[in-house]
Amino acid sequence: MLPKAFLKRMEAQLGPEYPAYLESLERPRAVALRFNPLKGKKPTLPFVGNAVPWEAQGYYYDPESRPGLHPYHEAGVYYLQEASAMSAVALLSPQPGENICDLCAAPGGKTTQIAGRMLGEGFLLCNEINPKRAKILSRNIERMAVANSLVTNEHPARLAEKYPGFFDRVLIDAPCSGEGMFRKEEAAVTDWSEETVLMCARRQAEILHSGAQLLKPGGRLVYSTCTFAPEENELCIEAFLQAHPEFAPEAIDAPWFTPAGVGAFRLWPHKLLGEGHFVAVLHKKEGEETDIPLQKGDSLPKVFTEFAKELGITLPAGKAVQFGQSLFWAPEAMPDIRGIKVLRPGLELGEVKKDRFEPAHALALWLKTAVRTEDLSPESPGLQAFLRGETIASHHRGWTLVTVDGFSLGWGKSDGKVLKNHYPKGLRR
Repeated sequence: MLPKAFLKRMEAQLGPEYPAYLESLERPRAVALRFNPLKGKKPTLPFVGNAVPWEAQGYYYDPESRPGLHPYHEAGVYYLQEASAMSAVALLSPQPGENICDLCAAPGGKTTQIAGRMLGEGFLLCNEINPKRAKILSRNIERMAVANSLVTNEHPARLAEKYPGFFDRVLIDAPCSGEGMFRKEEAAVTDWSEETVLMCARRQAEILHSGAQLLKPGGRLVYSTCTFAPEENELCIEAFLQAHPEFAPEAIDAPWFTPAGVGAFRLWPHKLLGEGHFVAVLHKKEGEETDIPLQKGDSLPKVFTEFAKELGITLPAGKAVQFGQSLFWAPEAMPDIRGIKVLRPGLELGEVKKDRFEPAHALALWLKTAVRTEDLSPESPGLQAFLRGETIASHHRGWTLVTVDGFSLGWGKSDGKVLKNHYPKGLRR
């Protein structure tokens, strides 16, 4: 049962298309996933079907197949992401080598989509203000083998104060009333009210203001929601443009979506295979590009360089950042992070002990190969045992990268006969 006030407004919005919209809510949802180019080759899977038109890595899949239980999911080979949710990053069009900010990034679908398009080059700041959701974001960054990102848990205004004019592109997938998710999430229906719509609109205006400050002149800002309310969409953008004359809508070609003004689009569930979404593309005409100091790097400790040489690991361009015993490899363009709540400053390499190095799970997932590798098939008893945290047979000696069909999955340490399991306890089946 949808709220009566919502249905009344939707009937006024859609006019003769209103019955088609109601009918679409009765149909089964189209479910999709997005392959991760950071893991290398794109595998052929029997449950993957037609392509998502607006995302080269996106595909619809058979909902009965439950791909979240496949070992490829644990290896970060793909991310389960609603097809319409892929639209914002498609219109953001991130490029390798740029500085990009995803200001409201949890749980990580859009930010890992951005990372896939950056191909490990450039700097990606992904932020989430809610601490619990920020931890989920950090875990997904790890699973999807993203090395060039900084995960923060900050208020957008604090980031705007710290990094004004630093980013080539900014994505704001704003918290909203969630009307486009009514078919997907029952909680979105029960939590909805007209007051919630207005509250969200006020919050969205504040986040947009911060996003405007973060963007450099000539940059692109993409604003998206998963709601139908004009107060959170067209009216929100209209108010923003009036308050920020340095911005203008950016004319962009997106034939799959319904135009909602220059540079703005609506995704209607009765017109495509996906849920409801709104996306607006804005261009910053003028402003100041601030010289932001970069984070200073530390020296790589000898125990790591010896470990890397032994396993044949070559790191990309970057700099070492040490937090206590944890060693991270940060992108070269990462700005100074002092005074910022940081969860993950780049790729976690591992822990530096007194006389040894213990590699992190994130490093295993980032690697495509290593000198010592134990490759297993998805159906093998050995792989199922490894995912349960059990030991498996191995002829190697020392740290060994465990892979599934060539996709890195985790670490083990072998004595030449038995491989001791180092798969994280929180991920074990």
